[in-house]
Amino acid sequence: MAMCKVSSSVHFVTRNAASREGSAKAHWVPNTDVYVTDNGLVIKVELAGMRSDNLEITVEGNRLRISGNRPDGCRAPKCSFLVMEINYGPFESVLELPAGYDLSLAKAAYLNGFLRIDVPVAHTQAKSSKVPIAEGN
Repeated sequence: MAMCKVSSSVHFVTRNAASREGSAKAHWVPNTDVYVTDNGLVIKVELAGMRSDNLEITVEGNRLRISGNRPDGCRAPKCSFLVMEINYGPFESVLELPAGYDLSLAKAAYLNGFLRIDVPVAHTQAKSSKVPIAEGN
C-alpha cells in the first residue's frame, strides 16, 4: 500500500520540531488526518500510548492547537536500540482551518490511540476556548 499525502486548504502551522513558530518544548508532531464530511470537518490524530488527561486542545480563532506529552516509561535504563521510530516526550501540532467551520462547537474523543475532533460547519463567529476530551466508548 502506497503512502498518500493530500494537499488541502488546511494549513499546518507547526509541522516539525525545527519550525520557527513551534513551541520551544515540543519535540515531535503526531501523524494527522483532516477530512470533510456532510456534517463538518474531522481531525484524527494518531497518539497511541497516551491518556486523555495528558492531552490539551486549544482554540485560537481559526487555529487548533493539539499538545501534550507521551511518557516513555517502558524502556530499560541501559538499553541499546536497533530501531527507534516511536516518538516520546512533548509534542505539538497547530492547524489553521479554512473559513466555514465553528471551532467553538468542536467535540473531541480519545479512543484506541486516536484523538478525533469533530468541527461542525460555522453559523457564528469563532472565539478562543479549550476543547474538552471525552474517553471513547
